[in-house]
Amino acid sequence: MNTIIAFLNTILWGYVLIYGLLAVGLFFTIRLGLPQIIHFGEMFRVLSSGGSKDTSGISPFQALMVSLASRVGTGNLAGVAVALYLGGPGATFWMWMVALVGMATAYAESALAQLYKVRNEDGQYRGGPAFYIAHGLNAPWAAAIFSVCLIISFGLVFNAVQANSIADAVQGAFGVPKLTVGFGLAVLSGVVIFGGIRQIARVAEIIVPFMAVAYLLMAVYVLIANAALVPHVLWTIVSSAFGLQEAAGGVTGGIAAAMLNGVKRGLFSNEAGMGSAPNIAAVATPVPHHPSSQGFVQSLGVFIDTILICTATSVMILLSGTLDPGSNITGTQLTQAAMNVHIGAAGAYFIAIAIFFFAFTSIIGNYAYAENALTFLGAGNRLGLTIMRCATLVMVVWGAYESIATVFDAADASMGLMATINLIAILLLSGTIAKLTKDYFKQRKQGLAPVFHAADYPELQGKIDHGIWSRV
Repeated sequence: MNTIIAFLNTILWGYVLIYGLLAVGLFFTIRLGLPQIIHFGEMFRVLSSGGSKDTSGISPFQALMVSLASRVGTGNLAGVAVALYLGGPGATFWMWMVALVGMATAYAESALAQLYKVRNEDGQYRGGPAFYIAHGLNAPWAAAIFSVCLIISFGLVFNAVQANSIADAVQGAFGVPKLTVGFGLAVLSGVVIFGGIRQIARVAEIIVPFMAVAYLLMAVYVLIANAALVPHVLWTIVSSAFGLQEAAGGVTGGIAAAMLNGVKRGLFSNEAGMGSAPNIAAVATPVPHHPSSQGFVQSLGVFIDTILICTATSVMILLSGTLDPGSNITGTQLTQAAMNVHIGAAGAYFIAIAIFFFAFTSIIGNYAYAENALTFLGAGNRLGLTIMRCATLVMVVWGAYESIATVFDAADASMGLMATINLIAILLLSGTIAKLTKDYFKQRKQGLAPVFHAADYPELQGKIDHGIWSRV
């Protein structure tokens, strides 16, 4: 079994997804006319559009915060450090490039999720890749595989990984036993997830802005305190990305290492194209009342996750002078060492607290995705949700004190399969995405707040819920 899982991960993550995610991002960037650059301001315009009287969904801001809760995890701290250690400072540049094209992919998949969303038995919006795969492509079998993979990876195992990171950090900084951390974390998580997606959204819209702003403010402090070194660090990032400064390379050195590690970290962190964030994008009540509006909201999520938060970690490490390819200090240890340089002994505590918030919000955000997958599989009733919630909490406790590599590798394979299915789906539905985008900006140019009119899309007859889209 280990051999099979390792082989799948090598194929999926070593070849298919590294190139596939980049290629799909470039495809949508070109086909949609550089939306993430030309229409960057639209992302903020949509977020500031005000509320809606439609109570069947959560607000666009809440949807963004839940997706950020999931996107921004321990990878933004430890993962970036690993990328720098292996690929050198140039890895940061390639993270930026991945985020840039990933913003177009995030727009595409989230707009589709909005378009094909449905109502659950309580009248609340639910949707995601499983729904546009089943209804848009008439491939319910592929949608079912996608849903199962999502539940295994995001609903269960990745939450154990996040719990493990929290337990390690809290034990290291404060000496609290891992099992105690696990049970405490399960209680906190249970209070939130047993309240359902609405409760998750309410918690996320408070915690996520706080943790992101606090982390970015620390980065701003570090930048100001080391202002004289900032131009040199920026030059090092760009020059080593293109092999112009070989001495700045990581363990393996050179442009190839910088590109490979930067690309991988960017892809893993922002999740664009993975098919995860669309699950919460579909739950939002769109403002304006058009699927494209929520595509722009989730595109902004990629920008915040990678361009802002991952860059903050990278710059704080590079300014500290602690990056040493021969030291074997990497991951969380490297990030903590960097913060110790900047703020003294408090650095270890700052990173431990940051890991707690980043990982805790990832747990509740990941669960929200799984709930949508359950709805598609027909198990989104009270019994199904209760079983899912209990299983999530069991994984949190288990993950806090256990670390079984095979299980984690299986989750990687599971996520790789769901991402592959999702990429194929959004490519096949790219015509619909292009039409939605053209329609949206045609109305903007006319000075109108864009509204989706199902009658203008006869090809979608019988594939979308016209009752949802008849409301203005």
